[in-house]
Amino acid sequence: MDTPHETVALFHMPLARIDEAGCIDLVLRALAARRGGWIVTANLDILRRHVVDAGFRELVRPATVFVADGMPLVWASALKGLPLPQRVAGSDLILTLSARAGRHAHSVFLIGGDHGMAEQAGCQLRRLCPGLRLAGTWYPPHGFERDPAHLPALRQALQRAQPDIVYVALGCPKQDELIAALRPEFPRTWWIGVGISFSLLAGRLRRAPRWAQRAGLEWVCRLWQEPRRLAVRYLVHGLPFAAVLLLSSAWARWAPRPRRRQGLP
Repeated sequence: MDTPHETVALFHMPLARIDEAGCIDLVLRALAARRGGWIVTANLDILRRHVVDAGFRELVRPATVFVADGMPLVWASALKGLPLPQRVAGSDLILTLSARAGRHAHSVFLIGGDHGMAEQAGCQLRRLCPGLRLAGTWYPPHGFERDPAHLPALRQALQRAQPDIVYVALGCPKQDELIAALRPEFPRTWWIGVGISFSLLAGRLRRAPRWAQRAGLEWVCRLWQEPRRLAVRYLVHGLPFAAVLLLSSAWARWAPRPRRRQGLP
């Protein structure tokens, strides 16, 4: 499999040391060879879950590539002495990958989002990415993850569509659980978890300005728009975990190493 071999491990998650363009090239080369894969766009919350939840760790272990969708992960890699070249955000990748995929007439299928968001996001992608084919969309009924009866209809829709790329916007861990369940049946398809990206594309939520993204403050914009949903995630779990991540990364690089004992003459 054509995968990046150079990674930096943050709490045992192997993040690929590639930029956004490199990630897109990886996908397109694999599609040209009729091979699929799975991209985990790991933000701070996904990395935290990877640390505290052994079941989630095992769930995403077969992923083809992990990329850093979060500036704290980029900063931590630099502190560790193995800097990632760039943040690779799912909300950027859905546009840039689709634009390149459109040049090859590849198809995309959109799963998730709030009601109507997948359709609106799909229309935006077709408008912004000439040549891109929209193979289909699927809005999951409430509680679909607890009712296996919902999956056969989605499976049938995917089998009819045979998409090249599937964007799954269900949040973590629902999107990862769905990808893990369906991916083995579609070995030539690329699967990418993109979180809230459909709502951003459709205009229901606003993306933070570029300067805020570069400064690692995009979460502030998100929190301002959805305080009830995100307050605990960002303030209770996220900030303390970010501090632990950055301190442990600096310690891994700069902590004094114990000297080896010299043998007796």
